[in-house]
Amino acid sequence: MFSLFKRASLTMLSFMAALLFALSLPAYGEQNESDVAQREITQLAGADYWRQVRQGEEGYTTSQFPEHGVLIRQPGEAWYILKEKWMSPAGAIAIFGSIAMVGLAYIFMGPIMLSAPRTGKRIKRWSRLDRAMHWSMAFTFLTLGFSGLMLVYGKHFLKPYIPTDLWGFIIMLAKQYHNYMGPIFGVLLVCVLLKWWRKSVFTKVDFVWFMKLGGMVGKHKGSHPSAGFSNAGEKALYWLLIVVGSVVAASGLVLDFPIFGQTRGDMELSNLIHMLAALILICGFIFHIYIGLFGMEGALEGMVTGEVDETWAKEHHDLWYEEVMAKERGEAPAEEAQGAQKNEQTS
Repeated sequence: MFSLFKRASLTMLSFMAALLFALSLPAYGEQNESDVAQREITQLAGADYWRQVRQGEEGYTTSQFPEHGVLIRQPGEAWYILKEKWMSPAGAIAIFGSIAMVGLAYIFMGPIMLSAPRTGKRIKRWSRLDRAMHWSMAFTFLTLGFSGLMLVYGKHFLKPYIPTDLWGFIIMLAKQYHNYMGPIFGVLLVCVLLKWWRKSVFTKVDFVWFMKLGGMVGKHKGSHPSAGFSNAGEKALYWLLIVVGSVVAASGLVLDFPIFGQTRGDMELSNLIHMLAALILICGFIFHIYIGLFGMEGALEGMVTGEVDETWAKEHHDLWYEEVMAKERGEAPAEEAQGAQKNEQTS
């Protein structure tokens, strides 16, 4: 089962890398199509009318909604340039660069292996609800990411090479999927916040973990710094998902439901914020996927079966392991024992 997960994930990452690499290919004919469309509009409506439209002059309409009298909003040209000429190329470089970094990490550093043999004793780590929530969020996030990348980059790497009707169907499907699944991502985000926030509060132990870089690189490599149920890296990733994911969800709702008085300027700003926040999440979770699938021995097992080997728990989450062992022995956890001792001394 684990090998199947790894093969599927490697295929997914390879496809994403090929997708972004293809962005460097020229989109022949795109400029010509734009020129033809402008000539047809000019011939149909007249040069003077088209000039007024391009200059952002307001016309007349029976609609009372703001900006309905303006067909082309001049500040929107700046948004288009910023999105197409700056953010889209920068996003492709960031995503492709993240994939390249985890590839280099695997080649030159290799995965983090267990220091001791497995004992065969399994420890319960994740409930069925936890796993269902994790994989629901993973599926929603990945499919939204792919559909979003299609909306942004599809016209460069796919449109020039397939029939127009097929391209229209693909982009329509990506847009509808993105619009309808987006709010579900927001709901799952709230569920994740309510379910796991207590396990993700930072403590002093986490700062030591950060100083040792998780025992993954440098002079502390292989040291397995102490961690509770969640280590500092997992907590940082969790709060990245909550904070930046909230920005993605909120800006997406502004774009998804333009019925609350949003002007085009509001939606242009939301679009840029949405793209930037989504880019940060995608890059962050490329590293999460790498650690879970390739970068750490036994990491995926817990979220697939709900259980981890005793050796894995002891090496990567030693404080949590001691709590579990104390409960099995019928002893109070270390923090509760210390609290009881202080109460006795006070009384």
